[in-house]
Order: sequence, then structure tokens, then C-alpha cells
Amino acid sequence: MLPPINPDVFHHIELGLLDTLNKFSKEDIRPFLPILIRSGLLLAGDTSGRPKSYRHGILVPLSDIEPMNLFVALLSVDYNALETDVKKELQLRQKLGNREQDSVLVQNLQHGLAFEYERADATRKLRLLLSELLFVMSQLHEPRQDYYMRTSDLFDNWVYLEDICDTLCIAMVELPYLLSPCDVCEVMLHVKHGPWIISRIVANMPDAFLEVCCHLISNGDKCEEDSESGLIRLEALKMLCKMNPSQNLLVRSRCVEQCRMPALTIFLSLESGDVSHNLIPFLSGVLLGNDQQIRNWFSLYIRNGQKRKSDATNFLVSMRDSIWIYIKEIINGSVDKVLNEASVVHTSSLLRLACALKGIAGFKFNDEEINALVDLVTLIAPQSAPGNRFVTLGLCTLLACPSLVSSPEHEAIIVEWVKSLLRKKAETISGSINSSFEEILLLMSIHFHSNQLNAVSELVCTTLGMKIAIRVNTMSRLKQIFVQQIFVEKVVAAHAVKVPVTENLSADMLGFLPVHCIYQLIKSRSFTKHQVPIKDWIYRQILTSKMPIHPVLPALLEVYTQSVLVPTVGGSQQQSGGKLVCEHTNEPLTDEEVLAVFQDFEKKHLAPQLLVLYYVLLYEDVRLCNCRILLSLGKQSKLYSLKLFYKIPIKYLLQESQKMQELSGGLFPPMLRLLTTHFPQLCIVNEWLEEGVSLTKRDETIVTAKIDYQIQIGSIQKAFDCCSETPVEAIRLLGTCKKFSPHDLWIHGKEIVSNVKTIIQPNVPRKVQDLFRDVWYLLNDVYPRHLWEMTSNALLPTGSPQLNVDELTVDPLQILRCDQKVFRCAPIMSILLHILAASLAASKYYLGKHVIENPSSANNFAPGAQADIEREELKVALTAVQDSVAVQILLEACLPLPDEEKGIAGDLTLKEIQSLICSFVHQMFITDPNLAKLVHFQGYPLELLPITVRGIPSMHICLDFIVELLGQPEIEKQVFAVQLIAHLSKQYSLPKSYSIAKHALTIISAMPGITSSERAEFYVLIVSALELLCDAFPPLVDDAVSILVNLGKVCTYQNSVERNRMSKIVRNKYLLKRIHETYQRIVKHSMLDRKLF
Repeated sequence: MLPPINPDVFHHIELGLLDTLNKFSKEDIRPFLPILIRSGLLLAGDTSGRPKSYRHGILVPLSDIEPMNLFVALLSVDYNALETDVKKELQLRQKLGNREQDSVLVQNLQHGLAFEYERADATRKLRLLLSELLFVMSQLHEPRQDYYMRTSDLFDNWVYLEDICDTLCIAMVELPYLLSPCDVCEVMLHVKHGPWIISRIVANMPDAFLEVCCHLISNGDKCEEDSESGLIRLEALKMLCKMNPSQNLLVRSRCVEQCRMPALTIFLSLESGDVSHNLIPFLSGVLLGNDQQIRNWFSLYIRNGQKRKSDATNFLVSMRDSIWIYIKEIINGSVDKVLNEASVVHTSSLLRLACALKGIAGFKFNDEEINALVDLVTLIAPQSAPGNRFVTLGLCTLLACPSLVSSPEHEAIIVEWVKSLLRKKAETISGSINSSFEEILLLMSIHFHSNQLNAVSELVCTTLGMKIAIRVNTMSRLKQIFVQQIFVEKVVAAHAVKVPVTENLSADMLGFLPVHCIYQLIKSRSFTKHQVPIKDWIYRQILTSKMPIHPVLPALLEVYTQSVLVPTVGGSQQQSGGKLVCEHTNEPLTDEEVLAVFQDFEKKHLAPQLLVLYYVLLYEDVRLCNCRILLSLGKQSKLYSLKLFYKIPIKYLLQESQKMQELSGGLFPPMLRLLTTHFPQLCIVNEWLEEGVSLTKRDETIVTAKIDYQIQIGSIQKAFDCCSETPVEAIRLLGTCKKFSPHDLWIHGKEIVSNVKTIIQPNVPRKVQDLFRDVWYLLNDVYPRHLWEMTSNALLPTGSPQLNVDELTVDPLQILRCDQKVFRCAPIMSILLHILAASLAASKYYLGKHVIENPSSANNFAPGAQADIEREELKVALTAVQDSVAVQILLEACLPLPDEEKGIAGDLTLKEIQSLICSFVHQMFITDPNLAKLVHFQGYPLELLPITVRGIPSMHICLDFIVELLGQPEIEKQVFAVQLIAHLSKQYSLPKSYSIAKHALTIISAMPGITSSERAEFYVLIVSALELLCDAFPPLVDDAVSILVNLGKVCTYQNSVERNRMSKIVRNKYLLKRIHETYQRIVKHSMLDRKLF
């Protein structure tokens, strides 16, 4: 047997510690003679200042070794001439059809290669060896089906191997450009004793160790144990790694990176003998890593390795034996089956590895291994976070490896183990794992009871941290054990309520928590089925929650709300009398519990407030959606009063949720949906758009008022009393208020709002009014409905009865009974319009909610359904009347008052008011286009048409119904329609407008002549509209002129006939004058070149 290479000698030579080699034996030094002798002889010409004793220290110990003279002769060869012949040899071997006998290096070979080599001198030996080497190298490029092995007298005989290695090492050093270490080592794999020769070559070229290893690995197979070439390559790399064990980890990592030679990786992991710190971490990293390609490669090796014969070379068997020996050591080292605290983490890793081997790599356990795993899983873990983690993994291992409960003996052991866990009732331990095994036991039982086996599989995969395929049919026995022997459903529900809530629950907590169990039990209606109260547990968990909100809490509130209001399908029973008896449901939160959450506010700890707000909004939504069903069942559900909602800062919390969406657990979108549905008055579009722009700026400017600013008692009233004469104090005060947070500012809200009448006075500076408006909108973010009530009462004329929010909801038009000065103060007018829009939205929702809560019939019979339709139509009509009246009142406010002062300031104020009102009406029109039709069929002063058409962008929708308005029999509506068509044509010169205008002219021309005073007044107003139509559409000039000519003729004829009726003559003369003026203006604007006339 060929001797191995001493790794210690290699280490000394690699580090250049040549002067310490004398402590090793000659047998250990013998493989390194080429590098040592060459180094010692080359030091003779060294001028670096080393003493001669250093060279003697290398050569003297080697002088009595027999091959010393051979190395001297090899170093004396003329390598320049040899290099030339080697190059020629390479060229010859590259030619097609070359024979083995054709050689430049060796000619006239009379005897065998081994015989010639034995008798040759140093030069002849080099030529013989290189000729054989280059021939084998040339054969590697020939296409072959089988692995090529060179039969050679020189390489097959172990007697010549030492000499061959010495000669080859010197040749490679002297001819580095022709004989690279990687190419030579690759050739050596095709001769007998090739791995041993490779190790000797690398031993004398230590700097090429990694290069050679990487080359051999890159040319290796995906599974080297399946072929002869793979086994030879594996043997070579094994010998290299044994020679230099410090590089084992690096070589193993290269194998993994390139997904080659898995058996070598196992050999290197076993080489250190440390299973817990080397083999198990390596296998876990490969099978549980993120690289799918590496995982598939190693899994395939394990699957194929189990199919090989037991007598074949198989490192998988060695790996298997090492793992199970280590498991037995852990079991035997546990006194009274109590797991040692120091080995808990390693044992947990071992369980995960067993699950990965089974689920990912398809590992098949034998009976002995199953017994060992059952004993390992059922060990008693210490009461600590790692101990709870071990028990959790053990439970998941039972589901991931169903073969562990295949026998009655193992089943009895496992059932007794689980029951002992329940008796001990482990507590939640703070640490890296934030849940005990009790939660996962409950969760498994819940899924088994609800037959959600796929959910059990997902739970196991999530806990183990790996994606494995667990077939549902293999869990039938485990399901039976959990449901019938360990946890019946009533026990599960009763036990879950006693589990302590998770303190400071947030999204940062990982693992399975009690809240997961409660969620599944509520979803499966276990609490309602067995009448187990769960409200107090949920309320306590809400109070102890923190930001960021745990993602399961919103889902928990959703299923809890459903369980409070909606009975399960088939849960209601019918008695003999025909009356439906509703199934027991959970209790809702009381008003006191809801309001208690909103007593104190901390911006960083808004989780309880956000969750309770989401609950009450969701409760209201579910209650209204199921109102008819609940009434039919005779179930009286709890109703949260509007006063309770008034005490909740809904808008403030929603804005905080919007700013902290990444921390609010996804609550903002569903809360916004619920808010727009049930509290539309808090979702005014313009307000949200403006706040979205200024949200960030507001946060940057808000400071803590308690530190930097203070508002003295009485200073607010004092500042407002003198704001007309000396506004500096009011400006300073309101500027300070803007720097408060909305919640801190609310304590001064009543005193600020009560002075709104002072603000609307004409002599108050605009700066004060603008600051007041900004402060009001800050207060609007906290308790908006209470603010609307205070503002509405403050704006009422003196002596008017006070209003409340409910009255504003029932009759939102009461807000418009305010002081008339409001309609000429733009900042306060914007506040009034905001309150009006909110009140109208609240009134619509109130009416709809009233219809839903008070159906005409609980059953869906025809009379009841017909009554509901009529009530719905009445509701729509009432809301339409409210909206139209509000629009009419606001439009009238756009007209100048008779006693109003004229001037630039007054005109600008009026235009600003008109702009605000037109914008408000525009929002109402685009919300409900039918409102625009209703308002225009009702009509309004003609003086407002230029204002509305230019100021309301949505007026173009009037083109859809204006033809119908023109066909009304009333003269006033016809006049209004013609004037509206004229202004719309001027504003929107579209093809549709042109066709409508032409249709209007056709109708005007077909009207009868002037027979009454009303008809004459109609024509007076019509004439003024013709000019606008011709200006918008010049092709209509001919028709308009024709109408004017005919109308002028009629006026002239009537004047000549009725000379005795002076009133008609005066009237017709006025009309005739208007006709002449209109005709002149039309002709003037229609002429292309006015200089001709």
C-alpha cells in the first residue's frame, strides 16, 4: 500500500518553515524531496543575505537519502532543448491519425517502456515520461463512450511511482508553461495510482493546491459515486484534502457553489468528526437555504444514494450512521429523559434537519431510526424559550414525518407525551420565540376540528421554516388522535380563553401566538357553539397591543364582529309554533369599554384606539348589511348611539393611520371604506385633497405648545375683542394656535369658535379671517361634528334657538339661516359650505339608514317589497329637494344686494364668494348629475346665467336635457332655456351645442306672433340671446337675421293696426328698438372687413 502524505509536513512547507523539518522522520519528508532539494540547491546563488547555515540546514538532513543524486542529475538537464522537443511533441500529438510509436522525444525504443526507463539516465527518463504523459493527454480529446484508462508498464507498476513522481515534479517546475498542474493532474486521473501521484505533485507545488482542487471539482459529476471516473476523482480530492485539512471548508463551499461532487462534501463534513458543529449545520444550510438549485442537487443525490447497493461505495451511509449515533448520544445523555439545557438548540436543529431530509430530500427512515426519533421528540424540554421551541418543532416533526406514529407503541408514547405537555401548561417565555408550544397545539387542534388539513400543513411548514409536501391522507391518524384523544372541541374553546393575552403584541413578534388560536376558534364558531365568552379576552388583547399592529388583529375583529351579529348558516332552529330561534352569539363590547380606550392619547401608541375604531365601524357595517335577517330572526342587536361616535376622534385617528400605514397593519384602506359608507360627512373630497398636500408640512411645523408656546387664560377673548382696531394680538394668537397639534388645540376650541361673529365684521382684516379659517380646519380634524354644532350656533342671528348635530342631520338647510354677513366673508363662507356639504351627506345617510333599520315588512313578500320601493323613492325625492333648495339659496347669494357698497373691494369680495359657491355647486352636480337637471327645470334668475356657466365647470351636462327644458309649455322656462343655450354655446362651442342652438332657432321661428304682453316680453329676452348664438356660431347668422326681420315686421304691422292702444305701441317700439340694436351688432361682428362700410 502506498504511504499517505503527512499533513503537518505539508503545512510547514506551505508556510516556508524549512528549518523545522528535522523533527520529522525521513519517511514523512520523502514525498517532498523534489521541492526541498531544488530549493536547497537554488539557494547556493541566493544573495539575499541568508547565512550558509540555512542552506546546509536543508541539504544536510537530505544528503543520506538515496535519490539525492537523481535530483542533482535532473537539475543538470538542458531544459531549453527539452522544451523545444516537447513543443514539437505537442504539435505531433495534435495531428489526426498519429500513432503511439510516433514521437519526437523518444526514438528507437527497442525494449519496453519500463525497461528503458529503468536503464536510462536523467535526460532519457524525462523524455520517456513526458512522451507517455503527452500521449495520454492527446487521447483525452478523442471521442469515447467509456471512461478511458491508460494501461502502461510505467505507471501501473508501483515500484516506479516514487521515481516517476520525483521526475515529473522537477519537469513541471522547469517547464511551467508547457506542463500546468491542472492539466497534468487531469491526465493522472486516467492512469493507475493516479490519485496518489496527484497528491505527490501538489505536495511539491503547495501554491497550486486550490487551483488543482477547483479544476478537479469543476470537471466533476453531479453525483460522483455513479461512475468510475467520479470515484477516481473523488479519491484524488480526498487525498488532497487529507494532506491539507485547513482548506476543507473552502473546497466544500466550491463543491456547493458548482453543485458537483456531493459525496465529497459529506466526506469533508465527516472528516472533522464534529457532527453537531459541522455535518448538521452543513446539511441544514444546503437543504434549508434559499438556493433552489443547490437544494434540488443535493436532494437528488440523497434519493439516488438510497437506491444503491449497500456494499457499494456510499458516503450517504456514513452520514446516516453519524447522525443517528449522535441522536443516540443525546438520548443516552439525558437523565430521566430530561433534555440537557446546553444541547437544546443543537437538538432543535437536528429535528429541523430530520424534517428536511424527509420532506425535501425524500429520506426514508428505517425502524431503528424511527425509534430514535420518537425517543428524541418525546424528551422533556427545559422551561425556557429554546425548550418551548424544541417542543414546537417536535410537534411539527410528528406531522412532517407521519411514519413516527405508524405503530401502536409509538402512538401511545406520543399521546402520553402530548398530554403531559398539557398538564404542565408551559408559559410564554420572552426571547427570540414569543410563543409557547401551547398555542401551536391549540392551533393544530382547531384546524383538525374544522377539517382544514391544508391549513395544518401550512402551519407546519411555517413553523419549521421550510416548504415541504405533506400529503393530507397521511394526517388522518394524527387528526383522529388530536380530535378524539387529546382535544375535543369544547375543551379547546374552554382552554383557549384561559391562555394569557400577549403583552405588547405587535407585528414584530414572530411565531404562533394565542391570538392565532382565538382567531381560528372564532372563525369556526367554537365559542358560540359551546357558549364560551370571549369578549373580555379580545378586549384585553386590544388594550395590550402596540404599534406596528399585528396583521392578525384586524382579521380577528372581523370574525369577532361576524360572530356577534350573524348566526351561522343552519344555526337557527324553528320551533313548532313557526318562530325562529336564533343561535347564541358572542357579546359585543359595551359603550363604556369603547369609550375607555379613547381617554388618553399617545401618538406612538395608537394601536388600541385604531383597533376599537375599526371594530365599531365594522360593527355598524355588518349590522346594517344583516338588518333584515336579524329582524326576521327576532334578534335584538346592540346599537351604538351616535353620541358614542361623536366622542371618538374618528377623523384624527384615520389621518394618523394614513400617515403610519406601514405601522397600522393595513387598517387604513378598510377603515376609509367604512368611513365613506357610514360617515360620508367626514369624507369631503376637497378637504381630503387639501389635507393630503399639507399633511407633511403640518407635521413639520407642529411643535409642543406646552414647551414653546402658552395661551393665557382670557387672552383669546381679549385678542378677538380688539381685532378690528388692533389686529396684531389676534394675528399672533391665531399663528400660535396653528403650531399646536389638533388634539392639544381642542381644549381652546370652544372659546375660539364662539368669536366667529366678530370675525365676519367688514372692518376685520383679511389676515385675521384667513388665520381663523386655518385654525378652524385644524380643530376639524379632532371632533368635527361637535365643531360643526358650535360653529352653526355661533353663526345664527341673535335670539335664534340653538341647534344640535341631530337637528342639522335631519334638516341640513338650517345652517343657511346664519347671519347675512357670512355671505360676504369668503374665509367664513368656506367654513359654512364645508358644514353644509357635511350636513347634506349626513342627512342622506341618515335617511338611508332609517329605511334599512325600519323595513315595511320583515318578509320579502310583494306588498312589503313594493312599500320599500316607494319609501326608497320618497327618500330620493327628499334628498333631491334638500340639495336643490341648498343650491338655489347659494345661487341667490351670488347676486349683489341692493344696499351693498359699490367699489373695487366689494366687487372682489363678491367675485370670491361667487367662486366658492360655484365650486361647491360643481361638486354637487358631478356627484349627482340629476341635481343639475332639477335645479335648471326649477330655474333661477337670468342674471346668474353668466356666473354659473363660466364658474361651474360641470354646466356642460345641461346640454343633455336642455332640449327637454326648451319644450316645456311655460314661457318662463322657454326663455330660461334659450338664454341657457346661448351662454352654453358661447362657453362650449361644440358640435352638440351647434345642433342644439340651431334647433332652438327653429323653434323660435315657428312660434306665433306677438299676441300678448307675456309673449312680447319673451321676445325681448330672446333677442338678447340671438347675439350670443351668432357670436358663438357664425353659420347661424342667416337664421337669426331672418327671425329678427320677421319679428320687426310683426311689430310694425301691429303698431299700424292698433294705433289706439298706446301701451302696445310703446311695448312694440321698445322691442323694435332692441331688434335694430341686435341686428346692428350681429352684422358688425359678422363682417370680414368693416372698413368697406
